[in-house]
Amino acid sequence: MLPDTSETRKEHYLYPGMLFASPQPHTVTTVLGSCISVCLWDPVLRVGGINHYMLALWNGEGLPSPKYGNIAIPKLIEKMLAMGSRKENLQAKVFGGAAVIQASNGLMNVGERNIILAEDMLQEEQIPVVGIDVGGHLGRKLLFHTESGEVFLKKLKGARLGPQGV
Repeated sequence: MLPDTSETRKEHYLYPGMLFASPQPHTVTTVLGSCISVCLWDPVLRVGGINHYMLALWNGEGLPSPKYGNIAIPKLIEKMLAMGSRKENLQAKVFGGAAVIQASNGLMNVGERNIILAEDMLQEEQIPVVGIDVGGHLGRKLLFHTESGEVFLKKLKGARLGPQGV
């Protein structure tokens, strides 16, 4: 039986464009629309991390930032490895990528691009995706328990946006 960490677990709110990983038990909360969160968990060391990126690709202007998926995913993997994880032990869960703002020009929306990037990068890194809840038109609130890899998800019905935004 696993130890109960609910009383020792710390709380952390993850803002867009940030990432978080800790060897101590945390409940990490974040809210997603078209953004993506990738949760990485190491079942051997029982440690986890999460990112919250807003756009798929950094265009090379300014400083590289974890608000871009192609920066946030490798940075999260680096943080997990720095805590002693081995890449072959990592498991991923992917959330978000909603089409909360309609694309009127028929082009792929931000959420779709974010989803594709997460799936492609994790496949390239050979990290299995063991849980996924992406797409649709509703926002999501996540609670991620870093020590167990559990994710609690709530769809946010009031977060639906039309073609004009709010």
